[in-house]
Amino acid sequence: MRFFINFSYKGTNYHGWQFQSNALTVQEEMEVAMSTLLKEPIKLTASGRTDSGVHANKMVAHFDIKFDTKLDNNFTYKLNQFLPQDISINSIKRVKDDAHARFDAISRTYEYFISLKKTPFGNDFHYSLEQTIDLNLMKEATKVLLKHDDFECFSKTKTDVKTFKCKISFAEWTLLQNGYKFKITANRFLRNMVRAIVGTLLDIGLKKKTVDDLSKIIENKNRSLAGFSVPAKGLFLKDIEYPDNIYLRNE
Repeated sequence: MRFFINFSYKGTNYHGWQFQSNALTVQEEMEVAMSTLLKEPIKLTASGRTDSGVHANKMVAHFDIKFDTKLDNNFTYKLNQFLPQDISINSIKRVKDDAHARFDAISRTYEYFISLKKTPFGNDFHYSLEQTIDLNLMKEATKVLLKHDDFECFSKTKTDVKTFKCKISFAEWTLLQNGYKFKITANRFLRNMVRAIVGTLLDIGLKKKTVDDLSKIIENKNRSLAGFSVPAKGLFLKDIEYPDNIYLRNE
């Protein structure tokens, strides 16, 4: 039987989602906990991977268990008690046996938070930038992203992806009480893509680059021409969307 597990985590203490032999990861913590409670080896396949220090409001992974394994309604509660405080399970739902957390995802949404003044609170969750930013320029530049579909210039170098094409369906800057939030939705993202986009848009807001430069940077496909990669701690995987018919409603 296959299940989707929906969970959240604070990424501060972890070297990203994906298992590493020499570092602590969210995947390792969850697989160990689930294997212990279910008394069988559990392998999680996530919708994607987050880098070291990145947080997730909603991450989804699938896993398989034997047909005779009892996954009662209490299991989510037990698993939450077993896991460390910075990982929480939101739900576990039965899905079709061929459902795939990564390949069946329709869209993914990220949010990035910037604080414009020093604060002793929430420093693990935002990038502090005490400089004057032109929000209107950044909003104008954001519209340029929707006109393109090849984002090699924002990808981590030496990556093994087959294509750099992504369809961005939404991108927006929002003014907050003490800073800004950048929200972006696409069918897929490249490694480091969101952090590189935010850094480039900030360069435009700081008037180190112009709005007209952005199209040239994207078309050139050269990472060195784009802006800096903002710190991981301000980035959250906000949501992942799946087709409704992937879930088995009667389970």
